[in-house]
Amino acid sequence: MDATVPPTTAPAAAPATQNRAVRMLGRYQLMRLLGKSAQTMLWFALDTRGDVEVMLAMPRARPADPDALGAWIARVGRSGRLKHPKLARILDVGEHERWPYAVYEREQFVTWGEKLTSKGMPAQELTHWSVQVLQGLAFAHEAGSAHRDLQPYSLLVDDAGNVKLLGLEIVDAHSFASAFIPVAPEADGHQAAVDERRMQRLAAEIDVLSFGLVMHQVLAGNAPLDEPDVARVVGRLPPFGHEMVRLPWTVPHPIPEPLRAIVNRATDRQERQRYRSARTFERALEGWLQATADQDAGPITLLLGRMRSVGLLPAMPGGADRAARLALLESGHTHELSGVVLQDFALSFELVRMVNFAQSQAGHSGSGAVLAIHRAIAMVGLDGVRQAALSLRPWPGPLNDEAANALGALILRVKRAGNIARALQPAGYDQEVVYLITALQNLGWLVVQYHFPDEAAQIRRLMQPVAAQKEGEPDEQGMTGEGASFAVLGIDIDALGAAVMHHWGLDDGVQHMVRRAPPTGPIHTPSSDVDMLRLVASCANDVLDAVALPARQSAAAIQRVAQRYGRALNITLKDIQDALQPPVAARPDRTDA
Repeated sequence: MDATVPPTTAPAAAPATQNRAVRMLGRYQLMRLLGKSAQTMLWFALDTRGDVEVMLAMPRARPADPDALGAWIARVGRSGRLKHPKLARILDVGEHERWPYAVYEREQFVTWGEKLTSKGMPAQELTHWSVQVLQGLAFAHEAGSAHRDLQPYSLLVDDAGNVKLLGLEIVDAHSFASAFIPVAPEADGHQAAVDERRMQRLAAEIDVLSFGLVMHQVLAGNAPLDEPDVARVVGRLPPFGHEMVRLPWTVPHPIPEPLRAIVNRATDRQERQRYRSARTFERALEGWLQATADQDAGPITLLLGRMRSVGLLPAMPGGADRAARLALLESGHTHELSGVVLQDFALSFELVRMVNFAQSQAGHSGSGAVLAIHRAIAMVGLDGVRQAALSLRPWPGPLNDEAANALGALILRVKRAGNIARALQPAGYDQEVVYLITALQNLGWLVVQYHFPDEAAQIRRLMQPVAAQKEGEPDEQGMTGEGASFAVLGIDIDALGAAVMHHWGLDDGVQHMVRRAPPTGPIHTPSSDVDMLRLVASCANDVLDAVALPARQSAAAIQRVAQRYGRALNITLKDIQDALQPPVAARPDRTDA
């Protein structure tokens, strides 16, 4: 018998009208092939013991010997004991003439392969389906199980949009690994254990990559690389091959940019850029769904729960000493008091929130936003400042040492940007307002670094350029900040910052000022104070981005910033170079990095 075809038997007395033999696998009548790959196949079948419709999954080749067959049945049986609402229920695991099989409930479900056409699927509907798949896949991976041949026919959906995943462990782990991690036959026990862990980790990563390819196929309306077998596409991508898969621009349904970034990251040519786990892939899709659910409330829902428990930002180290200094200051010393407050972004932002939220609730938002700390202090009084200081979560909040160090470094960087903006501002503008606008342009980054430190690390990694593999070739650029935040969080980091400020009651004028100028394109002469403040802050932040580049690129990048902003702000390269120098002496109204 051909090892790639399951056994068939014909009944002794077939009806005269029947044109073909009935395929049987034990008591299961194989009615229709739902899908096949090089490794597995799925049949729509009838359990003749009760005429129940089921789905029957099996490998394309028999196990090599009785021991391998027993191991297959035991492994698939264990996977069937995993209980999760997004994993299809196994009804039976067995074998017939050494052909192993797993039987799954059919009920009202159909496979994605049956459902999909070349017309593709709308982005929102697919994303709702995909989140469910990744929830089940993440649960399986965390329980030590893997799929190893995730195909469109491995995924089920009913008319209500409920999704389930079937086929865990159908592919033998060692035959799977032989294509990706050759294991030396002479490996000792320790090495074998290491290889087992590597195989498990690789299987999980390939499951995630495979699902990204399935999403690509659904959105594009055709299989990537014109290859319907997802596993074979995986074999043509790095590190196993040299092909590249990116979503085409011409597709049956529009693909929003955040979702395009998410799916392209899942199948990225660079391994380091891809999702490390089903859970991170799921979080990115969930973030996009939340952000699109309500354009105003969506982004802030990512943060509100966390902000209630740990605050927007933690008080900087030394918060207790600072609170003690506040208690000793007299109410008339507003200038000195604002200098103390500005040393701590958490306290500064809390005062901005308090006064602007109160104004918006009272219907006074039209009177203009309050962005000068000395004015906020005058409005809430010394007792209000003390209470705000005492309400802050002590440094570093819930962060571990590594994340706290990253947040501390980011805060110092933002403070430095604020001081550069002060040095570059035209005469006549309030230094506190300039400093605060520059900081607020970084609010999204600050809250992500505090509330989502792991995601912040992912975003920074995706933005890093990749060194050329061959001498003489240019380095490969990393993702833009917007693209990286889409790929990790499902939304733009700046949109998170804007949502927080909208929640505070800050008006459209402030929202415009805190939106950084695009990194490319001309800079026009400002026509209003709002435009001037926005450009001064944007220039200062662009300068620090240039400073952060490798030394061989930094000087040229700073010069480009001077050229872009020079005419609009009436500044020169020397002005920027002078602004980058540390101040000779700290003044009470200056907050130095």
